[in-house]
Amino acid sequence: MQPVTMYTKPFCGFCHAAKRLLAQKGVEFTEIDISGNPDLRREMIQKAGGRTTVPQIWIGETHVGGFDDMNALEGRGRLDALLAG
Repeated sequence: MQPVTMYTKPFCGFCHAAKRLLAQKGVEFTEIDISGNPDLRREMIQKAGGRTTVPQIWIGETHVGGFDDMNALEGRGRLDALLAG
């Protein structure tokens, strides 16, 4: 199983939806809360190629994007393969 990292904020509905999808699949992930931390926010934006919204999700070294992007992978049947590596 590939490691999953997700940059989030506590009151973000899309963040909660992403966590729920991963939990339904039994996937553990590292959550980085960027609220109130401008350094972590800058780090996320830099790593995400300028994207400023949360969540920003990485599976292994692959930047998936946000919840809509991850959910689209799930809908196309490609998320499990990416998680498996």
